[in-house]
Amino acid sequence: MASTPTPHDTDEHGPDSEMLQACIEECLNCHVACTTTAQYCLAQGGEHADADHVGLLLDCADICQTSANFMLRGSPYHPIICLACAELCRACEESCRSVDPEDAQMRLCAESCASCAEHCERMAETEDEGEETEEA
Repeated sequence: MASTPTPHDTDEHGPDSEMLQACIEECLNCHVACTTTAQYCLAQGGEHADADHVGLLLDCADICQTSANFMLRGSPYHPIICLACAELCRACEESCRSVDPEDAQMRLCAESCASCAEHCERMAETEDEGEETEEA
């Protein structure tokens, strides 16, 4: 099955399509992990259902979906969203690890957030390098 080309596929300074696809997949995976973990935390109650923690899970899920959408449509602003996504993913990872380090669902979500943050940071860095090359 052929992949759908994006504006970045023809941009000589943009990230390669494999890197872009991997970042999109990580964002979508993290969106699912955070959304399902928010539901899980509400069902667990107690510290899991803390409003700040659940709010962060939902914020993270939303920014991950938004980041994937920006990359899917080839928005030139996706590096900005990727940086915001990475920051929220790092905060969510920390929150999940602090709620209950022994809880398998919390670990799964934290790992998904960490992976998404790494991919989004690399995507934003690649775009910054492309801009520096264009300015030179």
